[in-house]
Amino acid sequence: MDFMELLNSVDSFVWGPPLLILLVGTGIWLTLRLGVLQLRNLPLALGLIFKAKSNGAGDTSSFRALCTALAATIGTGNIVGVATAVKAGGPGALFWMWVAAFFGMATKYAEGLLAVKYRSYDEKGEVVGGPMFYIENGMGRQWRPLAVFFSAAGVLVAYFGIGTFAQVNSIVDITRLSIGLDPLYTAIILTVLVAAVTLGGLKSIAAVASKIVPAMAVIYFLSTVGFLLIFADKVPAAILLVLQDAFTPTAAMGGFAGATVMVAMRSGIARGVFSNESGLGSAPIVAAAAKTKWPAEQGLVSMTGTFIDTIIICTLTGLTLVVSGLWTGDLNGAALTQAAFLQAYPAVGNYVLMVGLVLFAFTTILGWNYYGERCIVYLAGVKAIMPYRVIFIILIACGAFLKLEAIWVLADIVNGLMAIPNLIALLALSGVVVKETKRYFKHAALGDLNEVDGLQPETAEEYARHSQAVVVQKA
Repeated sequence: MDFMELLNSVDSFVWGPPLLILLVGTGIWLTLRLGVLQLRNLPLALGLIFKAKSNGAGDTSSFRALCTALAATIGTGNIVGVATAVKAGGPGALFWMWVAAFFGMATKYAEGLLAVKYRSYDEKGEVVGGPMFYIENGMGRQWRPLAVFFSAAGVLVAYFGIGTFAQVNSIVDITRLSIGLDPLYTAIILTVLVAAVTLGGLKSIAAVASKIVPAMAVIYFLSTVGFLLIFADKVPAAILLVLQDAFTPTAAMGGFAGATVMVAMRSGIARGVFSNESGLGSAPIVAAAAKTKWPAEQGLVSMTGTFIDTIIICTLTGLTLVVSGLWTGDLNGAALTQAAFLQAYPAVGNYVLMVGLVLFAFTTILGWNYYGERCIVYLAGVKAIMPYRVIFIILIACGAFLKLEAIWVLADIVNGLMAIPNLIALLALSGVVVKETKRYFKHAALGDLNEVDGLQPETAEEYARHSQAVVVQKA
């Protein structure tokens, strides 16, 4: 058995039926317990992106926290990941992305809420939070091994999964295809830029993300919508194909070897999670730093990330690929999406996609640098931050020279390992999520959200838990 066969075997085991059931099942359970909150309160959540008061304790605004989370989620998964999913599982994979995203919105809401409720501070006075803290502070110290497992997996994802190799490889690939730039030069430029931003910490990353993310999302949105308008006559048939293919095996055609329903489901859900990260436990790490008085408010803001990432951006990419018909050929990854764009924009399609993909991937690198850093702080304290950053930057430089297939398989494996402890915590603390949600909307109905601090403990039991909140100690 060679290395790729070993990786594929591990990937198939990690992303087998148990994890897929756990991922979607957690979203379904939270959706039911919250009364389909992701539908009922989506308009409110979208409004809070810009209207949240950001007047509570924290290190950054709710908007910047969302932009940093989106910087990490809107990346190659939206372009290259969707392409590999459609290539492997057929158009039906897009449908399973929608399913995962719909229930994933409830999951992302719960993650953001719990992140704020159980956040703490490190020895520098900076906010720390995320699954490792709501596991230990919410479930109890006896669950600390689960929190340690999550943090270790988070560092692995930052180093070897979403955070480095997949993004760098995509940037190298698209710049080579579009303008013939040597991978060595791409690696040097990218490494210097990443080092310049990430060494400044969260505030530097959030400042850059809040400027780049809205711009890149608008550019890509307009480009893909323009494509679908040019080929508007093919869009209805493409949507029908997506729905049909989700439940029936795709017949072999062209270079496409055929796909079963299970392959479509697995490809769609795995790539969907890679893209929007619902259930992965990454977004709550930065959500914890939001300046807010109400955990549920940040949960609503966090929820919009999955909607924007998958329901909007991944859908536009997927429909573009299906409409183009090129998914049945020999192309894959960035080359497949680029070829589709060239159908609508023969003169500039490759440049438009290159700009979009480079920005997407670059901001994902920035976001995941922060996620991994918070995980390493939980494991080893603030003294480990600088060594972590140095290793991260070195891996960015190395990522330009690895093969695509191995990168995506490795990313899938470490993503799955990271999701498991987080999903266990979400199920265990679902009662807390429901309680906090009811409390928020009760005060919203009374109109006193600004007068009352939703983070203040209401009972002696809560006070005891808050007073014992974990603080990262000096090593």
